[in-house]
Amino acid sequence: YTEAWDADKTSIHVMPDTPTILLAKANAANVSHKLYTQAWEEAKKKGYDMRADAIPIRSAKASREIASDYKYKQTHEKEKGHYIGCRSVQEDPKLSWAARAMALQNDRLYRKAWHDSKAQVHMPVDAMSVQAAKECQTLTLVSDVDYRQYLHQWTCLPDQNDVIQARKAYDLQSDNVYKSDLEWLRGIGWLTEGSVDVVKAKKAQELLNDRLYRTRPDEMKFTPITDAPDVVQAKINALQMSDV
Repeated sequence: YTEAWDADKTSIHVMPDTPTILLAKANAANVSHKLYTQAWEEAKKKGYDMRADAIPIRSAKASREIASDYKYKQTHEKEKGHYIGCRSVQEDPKLSWAARAMALQNDRLYRKAWHDSKAQVHMPVDAMSVQAAKECQTLTLVSDVDYRQYLHQWTCLPDQNDVIQARKAYDLQSDNVYKSDLEWLRGIGWLTEGSVDVVKAKKAQELLNDRLYRTRPDEMKFTPITDAPDVVQAKINALQMSDV
């Protein structure tokens, strides 16, 4: 049964230009790593042509010089100290403006004129302020010596009415005359018994005395009632609780 099939299997011939075969060959070429790197391997076998004046080399050098800080500041360092159009610092407007701003900000230069002129004050003698100050001193507004003027001694007759009235007023205001009515009490002995403080202390002691405040039960005179309900009930309870 299978003999004919086995004989036919060895005699099958497929045409090489069929779409299936072509597709299989194309897929094999796309997947093949050897064919993918074949061009790169052949280029490596040929070697490298790297000259000094090659475009990539020149581009790399130009980029490095642009990025270099030394090359970036080389022109500025060469031009430093060379001012075009100004023969001196005073003729340069920017430098002049900077110097002027520095002078304005300097406190020492700002106060120099004031320090030079503060010790050279010339005030006339007849100036209004000087005259006003002198008058204030002479009018005892400031001077303590002129402000305190002791009164002179008056000479009055002893029998004048104003002198007699003044003496009476002085006697009334005098402390010695005010306390002269108590001189007779000086040296007299005095007992504290009957004084306000002693009486007040005794009253307070009586109020705080517990013996006088509370009455003892044994001192109270009373006659108990023998037939009272609570007494009768107590007697009955005592008899019921008695062991005898």
